[in-house]
Amino acid sequence: MEPTMNISLPESVAPGVLADFVTISHTPDYFVFDFVTVVRARPGAAEGDVEIDGQVASRVKVLPSQVFEIMKALEQQLSQWEHETGRAANP
Repeated sequence: MEPTMNISLPESVAPGVLADFVTISHTPDYFVFDFVTVVRARPGAAEGDVEIDGQVASRVKVLPSQVFEIMKALEQQLSQWEHETGRAANP
């Protein structure tokens, strides 16, 4: 029998944070997801270059046992989103 999980969403967390991209790394014990918000973009040193300043809006550490579950959930949600919006995610 599966345990019942009761999840609460604190008011302070409910609005969420905007992330323009995510970086993923790992340690022997967990995977680290850094959700990054772009603060500003400006011309780089070389012609045509752009330098982007970002700030980690949220860092989430995930146990390795959960990574495959996250991947499956993302694939399922992406497929549902594509079906609902008629748009395809960028490859």
